[in-house]
Amino acid sequence: MRIVERVLVVGVDGSEHSLQALDWAAEEAVRRGTELRIVHGSSWEWYEGHEPSFGISRGSVRAYADRIVAQAAERARRRTVSAKVTTQVLPEDPAAALIRMSREAGAVVVGSRGHGELAGLLLGSVGLTVSAHAESPVIVVRGGEKNRTGGFRTVAVGIDEAEGAAPVLEFAFAAAAQRGAAVRAVHAWRCPAHDVADYPRSADVVEPHRQSAEALLDKTLEQHMQEHRAFTVHREAIEGKPRAVLLDAARTADLLVVGARRRSGHVGMQLGPVNHAVLHHSACPVALVPHD
Repeated sequence: MRIVERVLVVGVDGSEHSLQALDWAAEEAVRRGTELRIVHGSSWEWYEGHEPSFGISRGSVRAYADRIVAQAAERARRRTVSAKVTTQVLPEDPAAALIRMSREAGAVVVGSRGHGELAGLLLGSVGLTVSAHAESPVIVVRGGEKNRTGGFRTVAVGIDEAEGAAPVLEFAFAAAAQRGAAVRAVHAWRCPAHDVADYPRSADVVEPHRQSAEALLDKTLEQHMQEHRAFTVHREAIEGKPRAVLLDAARTADLLVVGARRRSGHVGMQLGPVNHAVLHHSACPVALVPHD
């Protein structure tokens, strides 16, 4: 199974984090068998918080941008000779450029941080804006080298509810197939009694919640497991807060796949607190997949 073979877009700004995203995207393009398009918004520096210098000419800005994408393309081609690599410099802010290109992309890849005064944020302003407004899946490349380079041979996927889970699972199973990796499907559940002091915590109070969570997980995975019998699939219904459960799963994963609902009547995705948590703190790359 393959993810739809549309162009894979990666944003670069010359920072170390964007180069990590570029390396990851180059290898992903090979796995998908698709074109890698390297994009640079020439107003990136201003978007990330730099004040414009009136001594900088438009020509020098363009030359700088051309140099960034040329070096990025050379780096990507060194990592792979089997994927087509193209470049594009756009005279607009990078988030707007990447969001627009997401309409035709199989996915948009960004680094976890960028240049400028806002680089201290756990997720840069470009990455956060693209994650919230892109029409395609967005992959934020973060985490340690082992997580970024497939060292765990595991794709983790968070399942919140059965409704809307299909595109998220399709993405996760396709990613696992491309990597020859196992799928680890996790669902977080809570027993209300555990949130109240001095409340009875006997097995007969907790067990119905556990069984309900396991049933939801089984129901959600049933069709995909029938279609992909050769896969190794680990199903885990874990008591805990979704944020903590997903971040723990990310520690030993090569990719964490989570869903986000499409905005009703608006472009982009509704990012809740759990989405924000994994985008800012995950120990591995995060794929944010829109669903209805």
